Amino acid sequence: MLNIPVILCAIACLLPLPVLAAAGEHAYLNLTQQTVGYLALLVFLAAYVLVILEEKLALRKSKPVLLAAGIIWAMIGFAYAARGVTDTTAAILKDNFLEYSELFFFLLVAMTYINAMIERDVFQSLHYWLVSKGLSYRRMFWLIGILTFFISSVADNLTSALVMCTVAMTLGDQQPRFVTPACVAIVVAANAGGAFSPFGDISTLMVWQKGVI
Repeated sequence: MLNIPVILCAIACLLPLPVLAAAGEHAYLNLTQQTVGYLALLVFLAAYVLVILEEKLALRKSKPVLLAAGIIWAMIGFAYAARGVTDTTAAILKDNFLEYSELFFFLLVAMTYINAMIERDVFQSLHYWLVSKGLSYRRMFWLIGILTFFISSVADNLTSALVMCTVAMTLGDQQPRFVTPACVAIVVAANAGGAFSPFGDISTLMVWQKGVI
């Protein structure tokens, strides 16, 4: 059986020598308009399609993402090694690994915090509290949105949305028309809260790490 990734990497190494661009202490290859760059983009798109089809394929999204990342890194590594620019490759790998480590350890602490809250029935208590208040649907609509916003600012926005949607479905048991707008408000509030704080969303955390905000 042919090893397609290795073949692609070998083809990439046989490409014409691209122009070197000096950046800082290292020389970086401009692969954006080279075949290896287009192949990396195709691998990325293929992995993205597999992520979208996760439920239909019964394939965890982490598998195609990790495989694609490994293939792309191998392609870039072979391309740099073929041109004798090994020091730059090592420097880039160290920088990316450091960023990944920072993100990983942060998420490890954040998910531990969320799991501790779930274990101590914090969200379940919030559920019971909202149900027992006997508020009108209009007030409940705004209260759920506000709570979701602030909860997702300090917790994972997906967890916040799932918990609050469960609350909305329970409250709308006798009024089904309440569920749909309430869930829409919850999704909007969860994403807004996740973007409001670096703790609520991975992409926001990455932006904060880069010092953009």
